[in-house]
Amino acid sequence: MARLLLAPSFGSFSVNSSSIDCRKSSTTSGLRYGGIKAMRVEKPLEELYNVRVERKVSPERLAELGVSKWSVWKTGKSKLPWDWQVDQLVYIEEGEVRVVPEGSKRFMQFLAGDLVRYPKWFEADLFFNGPYQERYSFRAYGDD
Repeated sequence: MARLLLAPSFGSFSVNSSSIDCRKSSTTSGLRYGGIKAMRVEKPLEELYNVRVERKVSPERLAELGVSKWSVWKTGKSKLPWDWQVDQLVYIEEGEVRVVPEGSKRFMQFLAGDLVRYPKWFEADLFFNGPYQERYSFRAYGDD
């Protein structure tokens, strides 16, 4: 029988490791160790995929970027597979989009008023649940 000896600073005690419940629970996303749930911390998708977002962008910031001169793109309710061949800066004027990175079950959601920078080579499915309009600008590496 294997035993594990733990030595906290206030004394010592032993734990019989064969009595610790160490199984995957079907109702949780973590493991259970003797009644203690081990949590898996997931990074935000924006951080994992290097997608940058500014929420509720000010008119001054939009003027600084020259957004009013960018190209306009519109769609209705739809799903589009998309891959970015260059960095793209997008200002959402109307609606919302759910962005599901390729191979992921999680999604990012961007709304009217958001300024989103998608990185080159990013691949995702885009879901639009109604009327949507954006202004976009293709960027060279390092342009902001």
